[in-house]
Amino acid sequence: MQVTNNRKTDNPIDPLFLNRWSTRAYDGAPMAKEDLLSMIEAARWAPSAYNIQPWRFIYVERTDPNWDDTIALLDPFNASWGKDASAAIFLLSDTLVNVPDSDDTRPSGYHSFDAGSAWAQLGLQAHLLGYSAHAVAGLYHDKVKERFNVPDRFKVEIAILVGKRTTPEKLPEALQERETPSPRLAFDQIAFEGSFSHE
Repeated sequence: MQVTNNRKTDNPIDPLFLNRWSTRAYDGAPMAKEDLLSMIEAARWAPSAYNIQPWRFIYVERTDPNWDDTIALLDPFNASWGKDASAAIFLLSDTLVNVPDSDDTRPSGYHSFDAGSAWAQLGLQAHLLGYSAHAVAGLYHDKVKERFNVPDRFKVEIAILVGKRTTPEKLPEALQERETPSPRLAFDQIAFEGSFSHE
């Protein structure tokens, strides 16, 4: 067993996985563009079914004159703290697969799964660079598509807010108590040998 950030493992893992967690308290400072691009570069190298790489990223830095309009694409709860992030990244996935040697397409059954693997790599790279990345599903998907001219075949998956962590006191009081690494279900609640367990 390992213990880091009050998190306890049931099996040994690299501390990277325990040290990464999703903050809501950002310091509001601009970030280096090369750091932002490194995070997306790490996501680019995620595995995907048939190596189709369905993920697409739209990023907006807080120095962009449209930052307030970008944050308004989030629901009010996420916008209330996300406004202090250094960048917002919108993760999209291609719902269609181009059929080889043809102009035809077919639905993809794995686009969201593959986009999730890209998000995980982005989040870990952010942590390695000294940032915190927080993925949020509470956003106005249709408005995101309209604002960024997203083609119909792409699904808006999540927004990812990135920045440097700061003290919880910057958050509303109700959120300050939640500004801590979250636990996980016990290993035997999520992994079963030989057959699924309902207990």
